[in-house]
Amino acid sequence: MHVGLLGSLEVSREGVHVTPSAPKLRQVLALLTLQANKIVRNEKFIEELWEDNPPASVTTTLQTYVYQLRKLLNLDKSGAGRGGEWEAQPALSTSFGGYMLSIDPQALDVHCFEALAERGRRDLEAGQVADAARTLAKAVGLWRGQALVDVSCGPILSAETLRLDELRKCTLERRIEADLRLGRHQELMGELTGLVAEHPTHEGFQGKLILALYRSGRRSEALYAYQRMRTVLARELGLDPAGELQRLHRAVLTSDRCLDLPAGVGAVYGEPRQEPPCQLPPKGGVLIGREDAMREVLDGLSPVGLGSPAVVVVTGPPGSGKSALCTHAAYRARARYPDGQLYTRLPTNGEPVDCGAVLAGFLRALGVSERRLPSSVEELRLMFRSHTADRRALVVVDDVTSADQLAMVLPGGEGNGVLASSRRRLSDPGVGTVVELGALAVEEGVQLLIGTVGQQRVLADRDAAAALVRACDGMPSALQAVASKLRARPHWRLGRALRLIADELSGDGTRRADPMNLRTPVEATYRSMSPQAQAAFRVFASVDVATLSVKTVSTILGTDERSAESLLEDLTEAHLIVPCGEENGGDFTYRCLPTLRVTARQLFAPPEVRVPPQADSSSRERIDQPSIHGLRVVQ
Repeated sequence: MHVGLLGSLEVSREGVHVTPSAPKLRQVLALLTLQANKIVRNEKFIEELWEDNPPASVTTTLQTYVYQLRKLLNLDKSGAGRGGEWEAQPALSTSFGGYMLSIDPQALDVHCFEALAERGRRDLEAGQVADAARTLAKAVGLWRGQALVDVSCGPILSAETLRLDELRKCTLERRIEADLRLGRHQELMGELTGLVAEHPTHEGFQGKLILALYRSGRRSEALYAYQRMRTVLARELGLDPAGELQRLHRAVLTSDRCLDLPAGVGAVYGEPRQEPPCQLPPKGGVLIGREDAMREVLDGLSPVGLGSPAVVVVTGPPGSGKSALCTHAAYRARARYPDGQLYTRLPTNGEPVDCGAVLAGFLRALGVSERRLPSSVEELRLMFRSHTADRRALVVVDDVTSADQLAMVLPGGEGNGVLASSRRRLSDPGVGTVVELGALAVEEGVQLLIGTVGQQRVLADRDAAAALVRACDGMPSALQAVASKLRARPHWRLGRALRLIADELSGDGTRRADPMNLRTPVEATYRSMSPQAQAAFRVFASVDVATLSVKTVSTILGTDERSAESLLEDLTEAHLIVPCGEENGGDFTYRCLPTLRVTARQLFAPPEVRVPPQADSSSRERIDQPSIHGLRVVQ
């Protein structure tokens, strides 16, 4: 759940807006959010909602508001914590004499703003001016208007909005100060003019406008701005300008060198301020059935304090939605990485990955000019690590196939994070968290269909919807491909789509139908395997039995059992087959998901295979005997 207070009140869960519309509910939620993870006493609710005139049934009324919020926002009421970690699911719990909203602080724009504002203040005081400018700009950018602009505020919320507004102006003033130190007085002129018109008695903004005008060679306008400000202060407040502004005025009159830019800083004329990059692709639709996986990813991206970046790898079978989960999680984690979110998708066509081009693109996004980029890959890697050592950036890499590829794009410093999707399980000590995706449950798959096709069509043919989920092996990407076809054909019933899939998948291999869009990911995974592992996978695509043992595969391939087991484990690591149990001798048996098997039959030409007699006939899955490009399987 995400709650936004810096502007209009906005509440969303998994990308769906669930903002309360009732005025009292909005007040209660705003108060709970501003005091998140702390108990809010009933007396505070009463003061905020009714001040000195509460109703006779005030306790019951407050309980009703809390109940309605739990129901509307799907909030748990237990509030049970887990060893100091934030509860994965937000909760609205009842305590003695009050209520508490338990939620990850990173899901609150107020918390993110205050954390960024404090970090920017420390950077500015430490002389890290460029970092301060970026961080403070990120903090100010979280505002969408006046805080709680569409909430009826009582005395407590009114005081909070005033506090936040003052903190916003203070943060904005510090950001402008950092920009002035960096020589950006020209580009600040329009912004400062607007701020002075909006806040004519704010001496901080007035002083910075005078300085910007002076550094831009407009001394007479700077002196006029001072006189105008002095007139406004006298008329509105009966005051003279503060001593600091008077000293600034004298320095402008005498062209004091103290007003010049610091040594080594050149003026920036019209050059836009470098904003933190966000290269993430669009999120797409709402994720279904991945709440636990999302929690694991976000937990893994939390600061680890071990002197190295947090690295999370998401893996799973083709079509399991690895890329979608990574994209959604990256957007959820953006506030933790205010210095930018970098993204790349590695090639999947079998060509070697140009890590140098990837690193050069990252460095350009972070503001490194083309002429400064070194030529060798190793120098680019070192520059990238150095450039990110003191930053907090998130690197998202789609379709990593090896630990070496992942190592090349690791940033420096423990404040960074890496989120990668991989078609293989990566065994590397640098990977802190591995999240493995599996199939959706039938009900989750039906919900995915409802989100794409519409509730009315799905519920009218619910049995066919469940059959569609099973036909896609519960893989969300495959199911989404089918749902997209249904959406483009509103006159189709779900049963028709199910028959079409069955017809296309039962072809003889000469047809090029790909109703579930699995051909590309299956082929990419297959091409990344060794020739021996490819041959082993073609065996699974050929035979008509549900499971195969190590002994059976070794006989078919004409190799020893140890080699056969090694090949099968390679296929398991690539999620092309699944171990499903041990035989009496202690060896595993393996199966291939039906969707992957039929996709492979349409892609490759397996050798003629004779299933030996020792294959357990009870495990045979009777389907039409395939003829793949003229090569038959003999049983």
